[in-house]
Amino acid sequence: MSDADDWADRLEANRTEKDQFLAEHRQSPIPPGEREDFDGLDYFPPDPAYRVTATAAVHDDPDAVDLETTDERTVRYLRVVTFSFDVDGNSVELHGYRREGEESAALFVPFRDKTTGQQTYHAGRYMELETEGSLADGDEVTLDFNLAYTPFCAFSESFSCPLPPEENWLETTIPAGERTP
Repeated sequence: MSDADDWADRLEANRTEKDQFLAEHRQSPIPPGEREDFDGLDYFPPDPAYRVTATAAVHDDPDAVDLETTDERTVRYLRVVTFSFDVDGNSVELHGYRREGEESAALFVPFRDKTTGQQTYHAGRYMELETEGSLADGDEVTLDFNLAYTPFCAFSESFSCPLPPEENWLETTIPAGERTP
């Protein structure tokens, strides 16, 4: 089995696990009365072209960024890293954030692209990036847009979700990950 086949198999297993969580788990954002009719999310086909290598620029003194939310509040995050990469012939930057006061190793990467409001959720999508150890300037990391997901607020108004800041609105199309629920 090739690396590409192994990657596609892991991606499909991830999608199956998420669909099962949404359909059955008590913490699913899908209201209990609607879960029986849920038959899985709609996904773009796996595409390795949207699994990109990005170069990290780490912000040693991160700027605070207030992200608006779907319920009109704001939540403070820190812009801790900027990722630079090429996708579909375009040079792109995306910022990664950590919630202020949290020590999580995971980076939050909310974004919009030209599928937003058309093929994907109107408020944008998210990626989370787990890094092994801390990032340093010039480190290369894989951003896999095939893992881009719809925030829970798309399923229920009881969730409040941060909206991607304008600095993470991409002027390109990323047909990868989850489609509009």
